[in-house]
Amino acid sequence: MGRWLAFILSPALAAAQNVDYTQYVQIFMGTENGGNMFPGVVRPFGMTKLGPDLYTGSDAYSGYLPSGNVTGFTMMHESGTGGAPKYGVVHQMPVAGLVSNPLIDLSQPRASADQGSVGTYNTTLVNGIQISLAASEHAGIMSYKFPNGSASIVVDVSHVLPSFRGLGLSQGYAGGSVQVFADGHYETSGVYNNGWNEAPDWKIYACGRFNVEPATMKVFSGINTTLISYGETNSTSSITNRVGVVYSFKNGTQAVESRVGISWISSAKACSYISSELPSSKSLAQVQSETQSFWNSEVLSKITTTITDLPTLQLLYSSLYGMTLIPSNRTGENPLWDSLEPYYDDDFTFWDLHRCSTALMQVLQPIAYEEQIRSLIDIWRHAGWMPDARSSNYNGRTQGGSNCDNVLADAYVKGVRGAVNWTDGYSAMVKDAEVTPPNNGDPQAPDSSDQQGRGALPDWLKYGYITPTYSRAVTRAVEYSVNDFSLSQVAQGLGNQADYRKYLSRSHNWRNHWSSGVSSLGFTGFLVPRSANGTFIAQDPLSCGGCYWGDAYYEALPWEYSFGMTHDIATLVNFTGGPQKFVQKLEAMFQPGNNPASSTGSSQFNYTIFNPSNEPDFTTAYLFHYGGRPDLSLKYSRHVARTYYNAGNSGLPGNSDAGAMQTWLLWNMIGLYPLTTTTTFLIHAPWFSMTINLGNGKVLNITTVGGDVDSAFYVQQLLVNGQPWRKSWLTWNDVFANGGSMEFTLGEQPSQWFDGPLPPSPGSL
Repeated sequence: MGRWLAFILSPALAAAQNVDYTQYVQIFMGTENGGNMFPGVVRPFGMTKLGPDLYTGSDAYSGYLPSGNVTGFTMMHESGTGGAPKYGVVHQMPVAGLVSNPLIDLSQPRASADQGSVGTYNTTLVNGIQISLAASEHAGIMSYKFPNGSASIVVDVSHVLPSFRGLGLSQGYAGGSVQVFADGHYETSGVYNNGWNEAPDWKIYACGRFNVEPATMKVFSGINTTLISYGETNSTSSITNRVGVVYSFKNGTQAVESRVGISWISSAKACSYISSELPSSKSLAQVQSETQSFWNSEVLSKITTTITDLPTLQLLYSSLYGMTLIPSNRTGENPLWDSLEPYYDDDFTFWDLHRCSTALMQVLQPIAYEEQIRSLIDIWRHAGWMPDARSSNYNGRTQGGSNCDNVLADAYVKGVRGAVNWTDGYSAMVKDAEVTPPNNGDPQAPDSSDQQGRGALPDWLKYGYITPTYSRAVTRAVEYSVNDFSLSQVAQGLGNQADYRKYLSRSHNWRNHWSSGVSSLGFTGFLVPRSANGTFIAQDPLSCGGCYWGDAYYEALPWEYSFGMTHDIATLVNFTGGPQKFVQKLEAMFQPGNNPASSTGSSQFNYTIFNPSNEPDFTTAYLFHYGGRPDLSLKYSRHVARTYYNAGNSGLPGNSDAGAMQTWLLWNMIGLYPLTTTTTFLIHAPWFSMTINLGNGKVLNITTVGGDVDSAFYVQQLLVNGQPWRKSWLTWNDVFANGGSMEFTLGEQPSQWFDGPLPPSPGSL
């Protein structure tokens, strides 16, 4: 029996398995407006992500753009990532007619907007060629229909997704090979490098077969002079000798189907994936139907509801889909070391994901989540460090702290055990906390390593804060504090009291950046840079310079980072002047006109300081709980969710960041918000009644009475597991460890439904 069905389904869960939830998934949600979502064909955590690559002279992060010319269809992509494109390799391009020179620009505009649904993708080029795609875990089908019976297909090993931002992050092609066999199939290998994580050379193998015997098969090799510029240099001299093969088919051929397998190990293994996953006996329609079934059973049926509102259903199931495209499960496909442990790649990035995505992964995908934790620890065993980001089997880049520490701590305190070796896991965390990684020489931040670990650790250990010697000093200080708190929690659980006290004390170091003498908008007290002699450096809390790699604050203003120490909020409330002043200051984050929008791009958000497009603000809307005002957490978080999210092509407020945006929205729908590295969940209110499948026959039933998602959403009464609940928070054990129920009565006005203690602040000791 498969791992996904290793328990007897309850009647409700059994019924859920028979519903086609893929009908609600809008695969183009978030593909525009900077969301960068991948809309092609893929299975949950699948290695193959097959889709079109577009060229407009601007970055196509996931391959897709709504306009531009199609340069081909490739087997590997990321989803929802920023920085610079990655992959766009293992290529085919259909051509109408004969190809006299495969080295020239063969790209084509599209005749109409692409169409697709879960497991299905369709494109029509202006020359009339129609393309349909389908995929398994390690292989894909490209079906071509040629309008005039003159068919050619070009396989170009040199194809990659380029970058045009001028940051030195464009991918490179370093060489390749191609073999064509008498039966018409081909085998290739290509070596590539760079991209957002600045990876050194990596190799991918491919195998392709056609269902129609080719008339000719011509291998080509050469350096072109008229190629579209691949990258930032606009120099053909930087392009290594290109190789590939041109297939032409007998005149009158109107349909050709190609099946391609990929492998990090060998071309023979790539060929084996075609045989095992996409044999010729399995039709394109069968593969598409099979993919839909996988998504229904493994992902979409995890949350079910009886509501019928179509836009809400589309938003719910599109978000569940979007959060599960990456990381990629490459177990059995690790070319770097032999191990019996699972292996996952394409983590982009834990700086984004640790805040609420990994917590939801544990709820909805507990088996895959445990595998991912084991994979992170195994990467430390063999590569020396856990990643903050990883792609093409290479760690990089670390934007702030060593946030795998937070992921491991969150899993540990919520009881993830199974086959996880927590002795090794804690050792990996200690290395992050105690050993400075060698500088990888990133030109955007040359002061220290941003490949892995904590590059600014020398200052952290010497001063208890981070000086401007290091870029992103305040960002790192906030995140190193949370990282150290993470170590304290695992140390305590393992019975290491000395380490518990040590790292808990270090988790208070953010306080060394707090200056009570800094004022903004009538409020005092903010996190600011600090020099080696102990003096604070003047900083306008509404300015962060460029908010990028070389600045003291990364992707957020000083205002935003001054609410970022989620483990020590009670101290922050005290520093701010008490609960009332804390609430007032938080509300200022959401008032239109308070942000000059000089560098954060917040103008599209009515000039609020709060920026829904960046992860440092993910928890901010819920911190009103610590001032005794959960009604305001509900008010502002619901406003953000209903204003900046929808299931359309521009339905995300910014970069998805590998599904991070979707998981924030899903928690808002559920009515809870996780405080990562702790067992605490803040209660606000669900959008609708739902059942959450927790695995192993356990469920969380959430019901609402008297509610409306846009007006009557304030909690009037709450029962947890049938008993009156008077706290504005609960823990993992209350409803997730063994399942449970939450029954909400909702109304139009805030109420004093709670009178229990405020949420815990475990770092405030």
